[in-house]
Amino acid sequence: MQGFADGAVTGALQCTTPDDAVTVSSNPAPYRVLARKYRPRNFDDLIGQDAMVRTLSNAFETGRIPQAWMLTGVRGVGKTTTARILARALNYALPDGSGQPTVHLGEMGLHCEAIMESRHVDVMEMDAASHTGIDDVRQIIDSIRYAPVSARYKVYIIDEVHMLSEKAFNAFLKTLEEPPPHAKFVFATTEIRKVPVTILSRCQRFDLRRIESGMLKGHLAKICASEEVAVEDEALALIARAAEGSVRDSLSLLDQAIAHGAGRVDLTEVKSMLGLADRGRVIDLFEALMRGDIAGALTELASQYDAGADPAVVLADLAAFTHLVTRLKLVPEAANDAALTDIERTRGKELAEKLSIRVLSRSWQIITKGLPEVQASAQALAAAEMVLVRLAYAADLPSPEEALRMLRDGGGSIGGGAQGSFPAGAPSGGGGGGSSRLALATSRAAPMAATMAVSAPQAARREEIRLARFEDVVALAGEQRDIALKAALERDVRLVRYEQGLIEFALVEGANPSVAGDLGKRLMEWTGRRWVVALSSAEEAQAVPTLAEVARARAEERREDAKAHPMVQAVLARFPGATIVGVRDIVREVPPEAPLAEENAEVSDDIGLALDDF
Repeated sequence: MQGFADGAVTGALQCTTPDDAVTVSSNPAPYRVLARKYRPRNFDDLIGQDAMVRTLSNAFETGRIPQAWMLTGVRGVGKTTTARILARALNYALPDGSGQPTVHLGEMGLHCEAIMESRHVDVMEMDAASHTGIDDVRQIIDSIRYAPVSARYKVYIIDEVHMLSEKAFNAFLKTLEEPPPHAKFVFATTEIRKVPVTILSRCQRFDLRRIESGMLKGHLAKICASEEVAVEDEALALIARAAEGSVRDSLSLLDQAIAHGAGRVDLTEVKSMLGLADRGRVIDLFEALMRGDIAGALTELASQYDAGADPAVVLADLAAFTHLVTRLKLVPEAANDAALTDIERTRGKELAEKLSIRVLSRSWQIITKGLPEVQASAQALAAAEMVLVRLAYAADLPSPEEALRMLRDGGGSIGGGAQGSFPAGAPSGGGGGGSSRLALATSRAAPMAATMAVSAPQAARREEIRLARFEDVVALAGEQRDIALKAALERDVRLVRYEQGLIEFALVEGANPSVAGDLGKRLMEWTGRRWVVALSSAEEAQAVPTLAEVARARAEERREDAKAHPMVQAVLARFPGATIVGVRDIVREVPPEAPLAEENAEVSDDIGLALDDF
């Protein structure tokens, strides 16, 4: 045989024998994608699943190992990988044959390599998406009786277990509850709600969490360092955000970004690859909209569209930035998120100080409602522009309460105060909507006159309302056509105390506790005065009858009085089986020339018998 020249040979090695010559190819090993190359091999390599690792560690150390686990979570968080690591931990043994089940897998064991490569005879993996029937489960049930060939346990890993049929699940029940001592099951699914409760109750369940963007970004940075790939920090932040908590998705995107940038991962190339608009330009667009500068906003959108940005992606980025500013306003510590870029952190904090929660929440609603329109439209750019128009024209509008107060006080612009230090008023760029809003803000005489003309009768009506008793409040609810509140006041309220401006009551069991708040708001609207409506928790309040109970008791009393009347008794005796179905007052006009007898008049005034109903 020819020797190696200088210790290395490239191309093909010629091996000669007395009879013939054999050519042995030295082709390089095929490329392994990052998602496979950096797949965790032990529990220490798993990221973001500390709670599960701690529980499993304690279970293995104390010997409390169940017969089955259920792993659930979104795509790419490590369900199948965790199942293989569990199989490795159950069958861990050193080359000399010693060892026991453990989560400390720093040293490769006798079966570890074969298990992680899915080629161990005692660790069976089945894809339930392609093996859904009862026959597939019956094969498992038949083989589970036999002892493992070389390992400690037979481990059955069933991926996407929710795809099994109903009959297959039912066939599993008995075996899953009482398997042989040498058998363990590990199930994985992304649709935990489709798994029957009878299966879940026989397993220990672990919900694998999405990986936080900051942790995912750090993980990608380590891999780039191992691969000796030059990478920009903001590019990794974009990839981590686009992965939405999935490690596999992030590694696939990183693999694609390395190929796209020819071995270098920079921000510009990642944006181009993902079809994202420049983050700074998205913030510029957001600021223009908040100022009401619709002409500048449309120009910026067109510029981003010409640069290759998808209009729907631009709107999605706007929504994400609106959410970020809202979080920074409510939770300033959110600025410490490692996944944020410097420009997002700095300008987001500035905008959070200027914008109100009302403006941000309204902007969020407009963008999220407009996004499906853009995605479904054949003219995505035009649809996106119309969403921006709605957003810009609504950005500095006050709430109805603020508008009425401004008009009533006779000062300030309609748009004032909504944007903090942003200039208020109509969006620039012309249009009928802007001029009408300016007219509303500047011509206060006519709106004030109209407001006074409308509100004067209303104020007079409020002055006429006199609520001397709680029954008057119930009657007012009926007059205002608030039938639900009227019914609740009659049926659910036990009155404890009533004064002008103060109502205290208890509620019957099971009543809606929002009755008090609803009543206070309605009384403020109806009377123009603030009422204090309080709930009482005193036990004696439960003995107070409701208006409905009082009405029922009064009706029963009238029924008994009517039943005791001699005329009614005579009628009941004349018609066996007849019952009193109602007692009502009858008002009759008595002619002066034919007065009724005193006793007949008394009966006519107090009792009405529905004889037609007998």
